[in-house]
Amino acid sequence: MSDNTPSDTMSSSQPYLIRALHEWITDNGQTPLIVVDTEYEGVVVPYDYAEDGRLVLNISWTATRHLHMDNDVIAFSARFDGTPYDIKVPNRAVMGIYSRETGQGMVFPEDGLDDGGYDPDDPDGNGTDGPGSAPNDSSAGTPDGDISGGKKKDRPSHLKVVK
Repeated sequence: MSDNTPSDTMSSSQPYLIRALHEWITDNGQTPLIVVDTEYEGVVVPYDYAEDGRLVLNISWTATRHLHMDNDVIAFSARFDGTPYDIKVPNRAVMGIYSRETGQGMVFPEDGLDDGGYDPDDPDGNGTDGPGSAPNDSSAGTPDGDISGGKKKDRPSHLKVVK
């Protein structure tokens, strides 16, 4: 008999969340933007537009051509200053997805989501440290548009407000 813990059978939830948030943002008439770690292996983007190893890409249907999002990669064609580029971004290189208009969205941990692995300290999978503790919802944005989940980092933010 094999030991089938959830990590043996579950794939990463990150690509599903990216696609779901893309659909939600688009359905609400807003513009989905992703923040990409340009130093991640397999990323193909116009690096001249990156700043501090990050690049914000508009992945709306009108800004992209042949947009394809699967469980491994986001791929599309887009123009930067009139020059066409074929873009490929592994899902693990996506640091966050949010609405340009409201800032609502999700930031992913630097080391990616835990891919559905089993956490013996959290057997119920509810993100709490034990009975009576509050859920750990560090990925939700705040009403004022802060998508950092309320956690402050030692380095300055790489996100810019676009109006």
